[in-house]
Amino acid sequence: MVRKQISRKIPPLLRLSMFGIFAALLIALYILFRIYKTLFLPAVDIHSSTDKILFIKTGSEYAQVISELNKLQVLSDAKGFEWLAKKKNYAANIHPGRYRIEKNMTNNQLLNMLRSGTQEPMMVTFNNIRSLADLAGVIDRQLEPDSLEFLAALRDTAIISRYGFTSESFPAMFIPDSYEFYWNTTPKKFIEKMSAGYISFWSKGRYAKAVEMGFTPIEISTLASVVDQETLSDSENPRIAGVFVNRIKAKIPLQSDPTIIFALRDFTMRRVLTKHKSIESPYNTYLHRGLPPGPISIPSVSAIDGVLNYEKHSYLYFCAKDDFSGYHNFAKTLAQHNENARSYQKALNRRKIYN
Repeated sequence: MVRKQISRKIPPLLRLSMFGIFAALLIALYILFRIYKTLFLPAVDIHSSTDKILFIKTGSEYAQVISELNKLQVLSDAKGFEWLAKKKNYAANIHPGRYRIEKNMTNNQLLNMLRSGTQEPMMVTFNNIRSLADLAGVIDRQLEPDSLEFLAALRDTAIISRYGFTSESFPAMFIPDSYEFYWNTTPKKFIEKMSAGYISFWSKGRYAKAVEMGFTPIEISTLASVVDQETLSDSENPRIAGVFVNRIKAKIPLQSDPTIIFALRDFTMRRVLTKHKSIESPYNTYLHRGLPPGPISIPSVSAIDGVLNYEKHSYLYFCAKDDFSGYHNFAKTLAQHNENARSYQKALNRRKIYN
């Protein structure tokens, strides 16, 4: 009876005010919870055991980033992400790159990573590359710029001369290995890093060995590229290199079939014929003594080291074995070499390999 009397004494306006305050507190608590959830609770839900990789292309706008995130289906609180993105003015701070999104990241962590451009570097690997065009194609599959952008830079004479090369010798600068890059690295930055790798590679005692042999690093790489194309077995590199060194010292043409194939630009050829050996080209080592103007491929490290550590012997000739094992017979005399060559040519004929 007393309670009813007291409640009746509370003015309607005060009661309305109390309800308003209570409602405002609930709204404030909800907002605070939403802010807390957005900032501190996990908002990335990855339905797999591996992290997701987000690629943001150069020139992307905010809507494109959201589209890429939606494709990955990683945001469990998309509205919270967009609310926070607006608060942090992310639209004005978009950085291209390759970003690793980890499970249970908060929206705040994800946005801080994207807004600061803290992308994850990646390892770019290349080997067994025949030409700069092939290199552009391989790098195109690993970094953002396309192969045409890379190839344009790789053929830019101003860039080539800046690093002390000619168009013919430029392939020598690219040492096959694994390198750390950011995904959106430009072609010019890629070449710059390749130059640093080249300098580092030749500073490790290799330069002194080249000088001792009477060669420049470019000449070593050129010879290594020929060695690379002559054999499939790294174990033969020093011995084949020794043959070529002996021929250079004796002023005998290298007479290497791969240089003819390079001159003809017909890499489907399986057999070099007599008619091919008369073509006029600075790469024709049957007509011209010494080394070609530059590498006929991007030489492998094993071939370069094979040349620098060439086997000292008296062989002047080698010919592929007739069992097609990929190995070679070596000879000190032309008579012995001709015998080995006839045996191999007969084997080619038996297999009906005529070109």
